[in-house]
Amino acid sequence: MRMLLYFLPIYDIIHGIMNKLASELNATLGPAADFLSENGKRMYFPFGGILGQGAEAKECAINATIGMAFEDDSSPLVLDSFAKSVNLDKKAFLYMGSFGMPMLRDVWKGMQKQKNPSLEKVKYSQPVVTHALTHGLKICAELFADRDDELVIPDLFWDNYELIFQESAGCKIRKFNTFTRHGRFDTDAMKAALTSKGDKKILILNFPNNPTGYTPTEEDAKAIVASVKTAVRKNKRVVVILDDAYYGLVYEPGVHGESLFGDFCKADDRILAVKLDGTTKEDYAWGLRIGFISFGGKLLTEDAQFKALEAKAAGVVRASISNCSSLGQNIAFNAYLDKDYGKQKERKYKVLKRRYDMVRKILATHPEYTKVAFKPMPFNSGYFMCVKPIAVEAEDVRRRLIKKYSTGTIVLSGLIRISYSTVPTAKLKKLFENIYNAICDLQMA
Repeated sequence: MRMLLYFLPIYDIIHGIMNKLASELNATLGPAADFLSENGKRMYFPFGGILGQGAEAKECAINATIGMAFEDDSSPLVLDSFAKSVNLDKKAFLYMGSFGMPMLRDVWKGMQKQKNPSLEKVKYSQPVVTHALTHGLKICAELFADRDDELVIPDLFWDNYELIFQESAGCKIRKFNTFTRHGRFDTDAMKAALTSKGDKKILILNFPNNPTGYTPTEEDAKAIVASVKTAVRKNKRVVVILDDAYYGLVYEPGVHGESLFGDFCKADDRILAVKLDGTTKEDYAWGLRIGFISFGGKLLTEDAQFKALEAKAAGVVRASISNCSSLGQNIAFNAYLDKDYGKQKERKYKVLKRRYDMVRKILATHPEYTKVAFKPMPFNSGYFMCVKPIAVEAEDVRRRLIKKYSTGTIVLSGLIRISYSTVPTAKLKKLFENIYNAICDLQMA
């Protein structure tokens, strides 16, 4: 693969396929380009195209480059019926670059380091703005997943991974057992999946996990990193994607408090780490659709290499949605500058913590639930918890809950996912009573 990179210019001339900018980015990445898919190798940001030419003309007295419209006084030409609903400068209605708002990217990186102190000692890229986490996953699929590659995920996972990587990108999926019988994260099963046939793997680690609401303990977190490091010593390359959508929503002591991104950034030359995070779940701003993608790895040592990966990510943004919501980015940026942002976030966290504590209390005071009706999966964080019904099918329980008990739940991987984040604390007792009764109904049918 590396030899191919050295002959890319000749390959381009013969086949006329790869853009010169893409070849230059690949050359800048050097051996790190081995992690890229064929699509990823072809991807580039069109610095010399419309956007690049527009940037060069930005300070011109007369600028007839970009496809926007302005009043005669040079202010944005915006309908009052739109502007009156937004308490922002009208500039928020203008296009934002494909990399995202520069100031927001700076602020978010600073916040990443505040939340993850270990990142202060780690070199990694500037975050590129995405259309929330799902878009970040799609960018990863474009950049890293070939049809012959395998996506390695625990068997309790968010179903959108399948849709993005398998159905859309054509990547194979290999699942591993999520929990041991003792309720620990099954690092041996993960290691076995990573060391199976194939020289490159893509691993997604989602903590707090959707659907289970599980975050590794300190001990499990160390074991996870160690297992991946062991796997790559068997001549594997692993792209580790950290889906940190629910970051910070941890409710128990002894749980690993930081993203594993920093650990994987410095782990091994054969590991490329990708961090996906954003406002959606962390800041309870689901409709803004503002997320971020960041890159790190021991193999990446030069600023130009980080910028090359940023350019490839921005190229995918440009090739798909052009740029992310300017309104969303401006709202997020202003929120992070608000002096009360931290206090407001803490108050909302406490709402979810109270619900988590209530769920724990309900399970503790109703032993019949777990003896007769269902087995709870390990949980300690996030928005969700899952139960496995005893002697009946989860889908049958879901339908029974809707029809007889007017109670909605989700079924994933044979489990019932319970979003206690959406249920008022006062209704949680009734929620679990309904689940218990629905299962008992079906057991006696």
